[in-house]
Amino acid sequence: MPLDIAHSVCPHDCPSTCALEVERIDARTIGRVHGGRKDGYTAGVVCAKVARYAERQHHPERLSQPLRRVGQKGAGRDAFEPISWDMALDIVADRFAEAARRHGPETVWPYFYAGTMGHVQRDGIDRLRNVMKYSRQFGSICVALSDAGWQAGVGIRRGVDSREIVESDLIVVWGGNPVATQVNLMAHIQRARKKRGAKLVVVDTYRTPTAEVADLAVILRPGTDAALACAMMHVAFKEGFADRDYMARYTDVPGELEAHVQDKTPAWAAAITGLPEQTIWDFARLYGGTKRAFIRVGYGFSRSRNGSAQIHAVTCLPAVTGAWAHQGGGALYSGSSLYNLKKTVIQGLDAADPTARELDMSRIGGVLTGDADALRGGPPVTAMLIQNTNPMVVAPDLTKVHAGFARDDLFVCVHEQFMTETAAMADIVLPATTFLEHDDIYTASGHTMLQIARKAVEPFGEARENHYVICELARRLGAEHPGFAMTPWQLIERTLVDTGLPAAETFLEGRGLDCTLSFEAMHFLDGFGHADGKFHFKADWSMLGAEGARLSALPDQNWVIDRETAAKPFRLVTAPARSFLNSTFGETPGSRQREGAPRVLIHADDLAALAVEDGTRLRLGNDRGSVVVPARAFEGIRRGVVVVEGIWPNHAFEEGIGINVLTSAEPGLPAGGAVFHDTAIWIRPAA
Repeated sequence: MPLDIAHSVCPHDCPSTCALEVERIDARTIGRVHGGRKDGYTAGVVCAKVARYAERQHHPERLSQPLRRVGQKGAGRDAFEPISWDMALDIVADRFAEAARRHGPETVWPYFYAGTMGHVQRDGIDRLRNVMKYSRQFGSICVALSDAGWQAGVGIRRGVDSREIVESDLIVVWGGNPVATQVNLMAHIQRARKKRGAKLVVVDTYRTPTAEVADLAVILRPGTDAALACAMMHVAFKEGFADRDYMARYTDVPGELEAHVQDKTPAWAAAITGLPEQTIWDFARLYGGTKRAFIRVGYGFSRSRNGSAQIHAVTCLPAVTGAWAHQGGGALYSGSSLYNLKKTVIQGLDAADPTARELDMSRIGGVLTGDADALRGGPPVTAMLIQNTNPMVVAPDLTKVHAGFARDDLFVCVHEQFMTETAAMADIVLPATTFLEHDDIYTASGHTMLQIARKAVEPFGEARENHYVICELARRLGAEHPGFAMTPWQLIERTLVDTGLPAAETFLEGRGLDCTLSFEAMHFLDGFGHADGKFHFKADWSMLGAEGARLSALPDQNWVIDRETAAKPFRLVTAPARSFLNSTFGETPGSRQREGAPRVLIHADDLAALAVEDGTRLRLGNDRGSVVVPARAFEGIRRGVVVVEGIWPNHAFEEGIGINVLTSAEPGLPAGGAVFHDTAIWIRPAA
């Protein structure tokens, strides 16, 4: 008998947003998950962790009923008792109303992020926020820095269609590890290598699995990517790779840029990056001499205090060489501006109050511990609804985050699929559906398809979708908006109508809507996104954030990072693990087995200098705290740089607090953003 296949879309926080074909065993049970074959980007490929999604969907520890905490915060499932949905929602609404009466509506902070990327289920929380005038949220934790860096040069968040990689002669993966985190991209790269003999260059801070399969791996110190890009531009001008006709037509100040990088030699960059000077010459010549050169801009090197400036410097490269003008040439960071969904009804934008304070989600530790600057001069946060995120693990500066959640006067409702460490700190925990158990609409950053997925199976236990929780709280709180009276499918239909797109039914059965533009538009041959139609070598950072004056207008090495010192001689990168996605999948046996346990990758010479051996327990620390992890000797890294892969649960570490105890909540420049890969630390043998 043929399998019953349900078409769906992967909702997780990944650029690929894969089309999926799900084996449906019965109304409540799934089998294997496959990449959608009708979608030209997914093209039948899916990552291993989603392929075995049945592990997560049918996990015995999924939450199945509403819970009220009757024991100690953080103690886990045994500290809760089951209650009805009506009782749970009544309690939440009453506590929100009581908090607002005492401190004003801004004391309530709905907090969310990208545990699902579906627009209805992810962003509906904003509708409740806007109608009730609760505190707004600055979604800084992922893309604030990279968005600003791309915007500074290109002027709009889109680039060359990733499917065009197959026509490239050189692919540069800069600050990404798609073998582990974006397997579809690797499939397209492999097609280019097979079809055209394309070369692959990987720029990263350590030898990742992607770097292992590259023709050239460029392993540099964290926070020094802009120096490398500047030296490559120096070589392009010096050796005739710069396309002066292209720059004269499509860029703002090519003459100023050429003069500016005249002294940014490979020798200068080698001293900053730790790279051999010859590697910089080789890479610069390979890139400059290849017109069909495609840069896939990753997120990793943006997660630094100078991350926006690093992104901007890299985006200058195809504007110098004119690669944008060629098929298979140019760059891509995100295609999110292609969709332009009109989400007024989903988010309640017509009820938004721009004067309501906006709290930085990356500074949740400071917010919850009463930091006046983090609170923006407003009242304390005394009530929260949390959906789609796990700040007790994933947020920076965990010591403050944990202290904030431990407050007796803070009421927290968490809507989750598992008893995460954030849920364990809550007063009320509500069981949430997975993406297979509700309807939603999805855009992507890594490709051009707009997709819609219907519910594939019935919810587990009493699990309810995000939209249900938002609407039921709105009803109890007296919040009025048309979106609260609509089903998720009606919200999808209304959004499509408002955006001027085809009916929802045309998207089903694995058929997305391709939102790509013409070759001329995708390559900016009809002009870049700025008002003057030019690519901007000279960034106007002041237009992108209040701290813009601290960044150089022309690309340069901006020394605003947490540099190593005699007291803290190492730089830490907290990179993604292959089998996890942020803290998601950490609960599945397959992912845990594949990852093993936390460990620190460190150069053998650094181990020798510490007078310890491979496998030794090391203590990593700074002014914010410390963790103990075993050492793994690793040659694919610069001396003085260490990497801890994966956002492991706090309890995976000896002392019950995770790697983000070391990372800072200081906002990156020019307007904020999390700086997870910009951390100076000391290392010593653990006692």
